[in-house]
Amino acid sequence: MDTRDHDTAHAEIGADRLLGLLNLLVIDDDPVQRMLITGAAEKAGYAATHAASCAEGIALIQQRPFDCVTLDLMLDDGDGSDVMRAMAGAHYAGPLIVISGMNSERRRSSRALARSLGMDLLQSFPKPIDLAALRISLANIRSNVAGLPIVHSWGEVCGPRYEHG
Repeated sequence: MDTRDHDTAHAEIGADRLLGLLNLLVIDDDPVQRMLITGAAEKAGYAATHAASCAEGIALIQQRPFDCVTLDLMLDDGDGSDVMRAMAGAHYAGPLIVISGMNSERRRSSRALARSLGMDLLQSFPKPIDLAALRISLANIRSNVAGLPIVHSWGEVCGPRYEHG
């Protein structure tokens, strides 16, 4: 490892310890999807909280702050747009990632709704989710928070991460 690589690695570890885990809210009624999203999030340096319904997601958004939210557009008890409106009403200012089995037109309309509500919808992924792409998106958010560049290597994410221990 040359000196530049060594210095970059030390800067990243220092930022990791300072930054810690970011908080992600996963709103999806499918337990398998929640598990997959959580796995990708943990690899990107997030602690995930789950909501299995619109009502649960809205309640969590109103109770505590999150650094990022992933949202399914079609939930058992309502529509993701209801959650987005509640997020705007709760003054949620973080990034939003839509992960939905809805068609691309419906995902595009969710982007327009987010924009009209003053929210930052970063990505809109179809289901089944590309976990590597999700992990990279989450790592990019984390990197921006830390003020560090992100490096992608062989489908894995290198850069700011949380070291346990």
